[in-house]
Amino acid sequence: MCSRKVFIVAFVLRLFVKESFSQEQPNTEWWKTALLYQIYPRSFYDTDGDGVGDIKGVTAKLQYLKDTGIDATWLSPIFKSPQRDFGYDVSDFLAVDPLFGTNDDLEELFAEARKLGLRIVLDFVPNHSSVDHEWFKQSELGVEPYRDYYVWHPGRMVAGQTRPDVPNNWNSVFYGSAWEWSDIRQEYYLHQFEVGQPDLNFRNPKVIAEFDSILTFWMERGASGFRVDAINHMFEDALFRDEPINDPTDPLSYGYTHHIYTNNLLETYDVIGHWRKVIDDYVQRTGSDTIIMLTEAYTSMDMVLRFYQSDDGTEQRAHFPFNFVLLGDLNGNSNARDFKYVIDRWLENLPRGKITNWVLGNHDQPRVGSRYGQERIDAMNLLLLTLPGVAVTYNGEEIGMVDYRDMSWEDSVDPQGCNVGPEQYRWKSRDPQRTPFQWDDGFNGGFSLANKTWLPMYPYYRETNLRKQLEADWSHYRVYTEAAKLRRHRVFREGHFRSKALNENVFAFVRYIRDDSKEEQIRGQYFVIVINLGSHAHEVDLLDVYAGMHNGTTQVYLVGSESRFKINQLIDPSKLVVGPYESIVLGDRATLSNAAAYLPKSLLWSLITLWGVLINNLYR
Repeated sequence: MCSRKVFIVAFVLRLFVKESFSQEQPNTEWWKTALLYQIYPRSFYDTDGDGVGDIKGVTAKLQYLKDTGIDATWLSPIFKSPQRDFGYDVSDFLAVDPLFGTNDDLEELFAEARKLGLRIVLDFVPNHSSVDHEWFKQSELGVEPYRDYYVWHPGRMVAGQTRPDVPNNWNSVFYGSAWEWSDIRQEYYLHQFEVGQPDLNFRNPKVIAEFDSILTFWMERGASGFRVDAINHMFEDALFRDEPINDPTDPLSYGYTHHIYTNNLLETYDVIGHWRKVIDDYVQRTGSDTIIMLTEAYTSMDMVLRFYQSDDGTEQRAHFPFNFVLLGDLNGNSNARDFKYVIDRWLENLPRGKITNWVLGNHDQPRVGSRYGQERIDAMNLLLLTLPGVAVTYNGEEIGMVDYRDMSWEDSVDPQGCNVGPEQYRWKSRDPQRTPFQWDDGFNGGFSLANKTWLPMYPYYRETNLRKQLEADWSHYRVYTEAAKLRRHRVFREGHFRSKALNENVFAFVRYIRDDSKEEQIRGQYFVIVINLGSHAHEVDLLDVYAGMHNGTTQVYLVGSESRFKINQLIDPSKLVVGPYESIVLGDRATLSNAAAYLPKSLLWSLITLWGVLINNLYR
């Protein structure tokens, strides 16, 4: 009889825990709270020994992504390309470049990722192709239907010149004129990026239809989404007017003009709305999970937010445009008030019902440790993973990799750096943030067995690498993975947000769920994140952030790798002393209900089952 009672208690407890788990995993679409991890395939993992990462290297590391807490990964371009801009100059949008593998390798990656519950998002580069693309070759020859696939112009006639002058003063992002003369066609073609990347003409409906087919091709093979590259460059002024001068210092620099005729033209949004419909129609027709579209545009907030939907809300566009405020508006010199202003401003302007996202790094921007300072790596990763919405991490940020800014001119390969010459390349090049992933302290950091890697390894990879951080009691990587676990708590998936600059250096915010009709549910439904951006300790009162803290004590749930606090330590929130560059996640004292939402399911279920068995045996 006693045994039966204990069994019933254990069964009821299991049901209780199951209900708690339902709070951990709310019924929502997979992408809305995703941890999205960008992989730069050239630098991730090399399986064939040529010094360049490949698709099989990504497949080989899928379990690492799963263990880290990643939900989906976005791959920088792996399509056929002469690699003048390292894959962003595509010569065949339907074929994987042999440097990275084969189409079969990519489909295997889709399949293996799906087994682990991971999603693969592909880079989609519609603004331009490579000059090696068959479309361009035919267009240059004037062959239909490709003649008007690209932006061509006869140039401006100048007395005494045999060749016409460039059409206008438009410059390339990569320096110099955005126009290149074709001896074959006897006209100029537009290239807003590298000279080998001619801009496509999206006023030609046949070009749009080509990309409709490309999207469908990769959706049929298993892609879970598309990141649309450089989307704000898609259209140019049809009259080819000169842009007004911005900075006359260097007439060849991209900053020479205000880009009112080559950037953010409203026609761009119509094409994005069209592609959203292509994607949604495919999902509806096939019954597949949601396939997402993300847009990349370095532009003003109002123009970025327009990528969500039309002004009247009738046309849906991107699932979300990348939010670059943590990249462009904040840095190591920003104070707590700057953080509050920038983050609050973005959230307050977010269209109702839309999902936000936060990008802390990518292949085009200095790494977190180089931009904010190595002492703030944990703080910035904690910030990223606890803000509302989607979190985007660039590979290597989870272990605190930094830029190799002292890379030699001879080793530099990025056209953005090489184009400005040996005097300025160091600060223009994107190579420093693209160095190979530092897996361990062995040969080439465990990245490749090649005698020479495509970019040199960061010189101090033996001090900063994944293996060393896995073996340490506490490290950047362990902070990151614990934050990824904590992020799955219902509070971080559904909770409200409120922030406060407690002083010049200490920024804090609360994530909370409150149901005033059930007073008992208030307890245990909040987390407060505290970040000291400065080099001195400060005493702060967290009741100024969230008055719902109870009983004069709060519990430490997570700390940075250099913190003096311990996880599960109880502290007085009204007199919290935050050390230099310290980052802390605090919450109410653990009860079974909120612990169930934080502990891994498998562990907690095993504990409950074991408890039931032991008690049964005890009373048998």
